[in-house]
Amino acid sequence: MISQDIRAIAPEQDPLRMGMGWTAEDLSKPQIMIESTFGDSHPGSAHLLSLVEQAACGVAETGGRAARYFTTDICDGMAQGHDGINYSLASRDTIANMIEIHAGATPFDGCVFISSCDKGVPAHLMGIGRVNAPAVLVTGGVMDAGPELLTLEQLGMYSAQFQRGEITEEQLTYYKQHACPSCGACSFMGTASTMQIMGEALGLMLPGSALMPATCPELQEVAKQAGRQVMELARKGLTPRKIVTAQSFENAVMVHAAISGSTNSLLHLPAIAREFGIPLDAEAFDRLHRGAHYLLNIRPAGTWPAQFFYYAGGVPRIMEEIRSMLHLDAMTITGQTLGENLDRLKRDGFYEQCDARCAKVGVTWQDIIHPFDNAIGTDGAIAILKGNLAPEGAVIKHTACPKEMFCATLTARPFNSEEEAIEAVLSRKIRPGDAVLIRYEGPKGSGMPEMFYTSEAISSDKELGRSIALITDGRFSGASTGPAIGHVSPEAADGGPIALVEENDLIHIDIPGRVLEIVGVDGQPKTPEEIEAVLARRRAAWKPPVPKYPSGVLHIFSQHAVSPMRGGYME
Repeated sequence: MISQDIRAIAPEQDPLRMGMGWTAEDLSKPQIMIESTFGDSHPGSAHLLSLVEQAACGVAETGGRAARYFTTDICDGMAQGHDGINYSLASRDTIANMIEIHAGATPFDGCVFISSCDKGVPAHLMGIGRVNAPAVLVTGGVMDAGPELLTLEQLGMYSAQFQRGEITEEQLTYYKQHACPSCGACSFMGTASTMQIMGEALGLMLPGSALMPATCPELQEVAKQAGRQVMELARKGLTPRKIVTAQSFENAVMVHAAISGSTNSLLHLPAIAREFGIPLDAEAFDRLHRGAHYLLNIRPAGTWPAQFFYYAGGVPRIMEEIRSMLHLDAMTITGQTLGENLDRLKRDGFYEQCDARCAKVGVTWQDIIHPFDNAIGTDGAIAILKGNLAPEGAVIKHTACPKEMFCATLTARPFNSEEEAIEAVLSRKIRPGDAVLIRYEGPKGSGMPEMFYTSEAISSDKELGRSIALITDGRFSGASTGPAIGHVSPEAADGGPIALVEENDLIHIDIPGRVLEIVGVDGQPKTPEEIEAVLARRRAAWKPPVPKYPSGVLHIFSQHAVSPMRGGYME
């Protein structure tokens, strides 16, 4: 094994290991790195140390020695409302870089990765592909819902209602103090929950282990089993790139469609695929989502909190329902194919256990995961829009968009920052029929923060939520709902057409036709040729903005980040 090869090369290895408590016997054992995002950074990571210890026990029980490594992630929720959110996407690449550093500086025979949330899970999946040592991913699950099934994504709505004077400060305080009753990822189908599910869909997790309640004892056993399983992978030399193929990513995208997953997956899955040497672009998402059955009745697009996903059968139940649309011969970290894993779960009574969990909370699995033939929708969950406003594309989660906005021509109201836009929304300067454009918020502009507060202010307004669109080169929270179009590419800071839009231009949206384009100037329709001539004049007069960050990590990120539609990673 590589750990023993390194010992032979570097005589310092043994004494340095023994200096931190390893025995002479430990030195000759398979050596496993346990990389986690544990830290007091947010509820998704604060509980992970116990899972680290369980994984280490599993390694020890099967003859190995574990070493614990930590790179804590940040919380998009805690970063909201200030410039902290600008660090979010950059943190993904930074964590992946630290994984490479940890594993490259001291090579290990295998790795267990433990994380829960928006950037930690994608970073770990990127690290798994980049390091390519035998690996198992364990996710830290999802927090419990609060009283009356209160969940955190509702806070944006309640905050906007308070600012409009629709609820009292006392009511808002109650919601804030009861929305997060336990550790775990936020209890809705946001980016954290989506990416936990993507990890299992790619075949890199133990079957049925994604998005378990963080407080359930079974999760501890999953972590221990992961330690045992990585030892088996290490002994067989079964590395991630031998497991994960283009078919694995197609399976993940099909599951993404079935769960109405976060649009941020279009940033993360292409970036992860790149680390595996597999091409995956936005066109693949659009192609695979067309005609896909959307089944999951979980918030924010559905009714129930995310812990109910596990009760209903989780990823295996979703996969059983869309079985005819999956590559069942895709390999997984069990050493068996996806189809073999699903068959084994069925034989072992997995779904009977799920039915019992559902019965305890008064639901059936069909309430949570609709059967394939009774789908909530049959055209996936996202669409890639293109046109002269977004030549490289833009993304919308159409399952969270009101039908009134599926085809509309709107009046442009451009803003150069989210702060300007949200002030206009809350002060009612935005009217029905407007298209609110927020620009210079892409990866090169400001790190690509979420436009969560603005999207919630719009979607929580009964009139505006069905009569305007929000269009940005930034991104949205996985909790966002409403007529929200993000990832507009090229971004404004790169001179994309969104930088050239002026007040009262006409913007046409056609979701079924996959169109996003400028069709008029000063409220008057124009031909495509006339629009192109206007944009050419504006482009000649446009000047790049002064970089927002002249130094530091966000300066580095802005200099090297690729287009949002390619994954927003640094190259």
